[in-house]
Amino acid sequence: MQEKDMVSDILAGTKASIDSYSKAITECANQQLRSTLQQLRNEAEQFQYQLFQIAEQKGYYVPAPTANANDVQQVKSGLTGGSMQ
Repeated sequence: MQEKDMVSDILAGTKASIDSYSKAITECANQQLRSTLQQLRNEAEQFQYQLFQIAEQKGYYVPAPTANANDVQQVKSGLTGGSMQ
């Protein structure tokens, strides 16, 4: 297995873990368990970002071009209840 494939697999697994932690947090009534899950999710997010940076540096991942400020504002307005143009 190539390094690129391994990085992609680990990124996908980490993203799936983050999704699972988030779902479990929203359904958790026990505050101690909820806090533990939040900590684990935060750690997984930090790990995912570090791995993403490595993948980007090695050219394994090319992010989408940066959106212009107007596009960002339109999306933000749409998500916060304002109307999108």
